[in-house]
Amino acid sequence: MTNYRLFGSELSPYSVKVRSYFRFKDLPHEWIPRSPAVQAEFQKYARLPLVPLVVTPEDEGVQDSTPIIERLEAAKPEPSIVPADPALAFLSALLEEYGDEWGNKWMFHYRWRYLADCWSTAERIAQQMMGAQGPLAVAQARTAIAERMTGRLGFVGSNDRTQPLIEASFKRALAILEVHLQSRPYLLGGRPALADFGLWGQLYEAATDPTPSAIMRTLAPKVMEWVQRMVSPAVEGPFESWATLAPTLMPLFEEEVSALFLPWSVANAAAIAAGDMSFEVALAGTTWMQEPQKYHARSLAEIRRKYVAAKDAPGLEAILRDSGCLQWLAQA
Repeated sequence: MTNYRLFGSELSPYSVKVRSYFRFKDLPHEWIPRSPAVQAEFQKYARLPLVPLVVTPEDEGVQDSTPIIERLEAAKPEPSIVPADPALAFLSALLEEYGDEWGNKWMFHYRWRYLADCWSTAERIAQQMMGAQGPLAVAQARTAIAERMTGRLGFVGSNDRTQPLIEASFKRALAILEVHLQSRPYLLGGRPALADFGLWGQLYEAATDPTPSAIMRTLAPKVMEWVQRMVSPAVEGPFESWATLAPTLMPLFEEEVSALFLPWSVANAAAIAAGDMSFEVALAGTTWMQEPQKYHARSLAEIRRKYVAAKDAPGLEAILRDSGCLQWLAQA
């Protein structure tokens, strides 16, 4: 085996995130849509029934999008997605985490809460999984998928109480990014960073669904251009300094990462540690309520580990303090 094999789905933000990274790195790979036809091979390598799954040229299976990218980055560091400035490198990792975990709430909410989006996505998944068995199998699968996934909205915290907050967060993030991307092709300058891949996976999926794509086309045409650019990203210039990025990127840390994502993350982890079946946390002047997300407690621990490793980077503490993020990251 000389190529990587990437098992994924066009409907999975984490799968397309890894595929975009493979394309940026020009890594030889085969994209394999997960379906019953490849299930036996998938199960041979997968520890969990989740995509993406990367099978390496050494015949090893690797899962979870961020560890996949970090492992490949260590093996093939150029062209790098990590700024040389360690403070900026940490901020990029924090934004990637925000995209993976909080941005997923936007994507999942719109995809399965609105009828047009639900049926559109269920149809595409059914075609991928059952298309070879004919129209009746696809129709039956579509109904089952729609019913199952709408029942999972609570997993990301989408409910009647949180709907306004999720949708306001989506539109606010788009507005901030729209201004920020007016003068640069990627989030940190002239080349994609880890932050781009994490946020992009969620927004790429949103751009394929009826309701959020209409919002994006109306409110954020520059973001839509970036979404298209990230399908096959390329080096167009160097990373910028924080000094040039801060005027338009700092609002994302202030209004989203520190105001919503990190306090939610801490409350979620506390609920898991306490064994609670649900938790509430005050966010943006309202009460957020949901079941704890077990996976995210591990990812919070990982971003705190990265913070400890980077905290002495020149300028980082001031950025995190001024944005409001420090109080959440520095907790034991």
